[in-house]
Amino acid sequence: MLDARGLSCPEPVVMIRKAMASKENEYVMVVDNVTSKENVTRYAEHQGYTVSVSEASGEYTLTMKK
Repeated sequence: MLDARGLSCPEPVVMIRKAMASKENEYVMVVDNVTSKENVTRYAEHQGYTVSVSEASGEYTLTMKK
């Protein structure tokens, strides 16, 4: 799991981009702001991943699957 809480964009996107270099079929990232959630979701979808988001206590868990 990638923990991007406390980071502002573009750091979470850079983090997921680096992680995706490993070509895994699934990634999970936790972010704590809407902008990061939207930007990481958009990036992952452009890379061919399906993204599901769950929210709890102001934190978003993004599950990205090929």
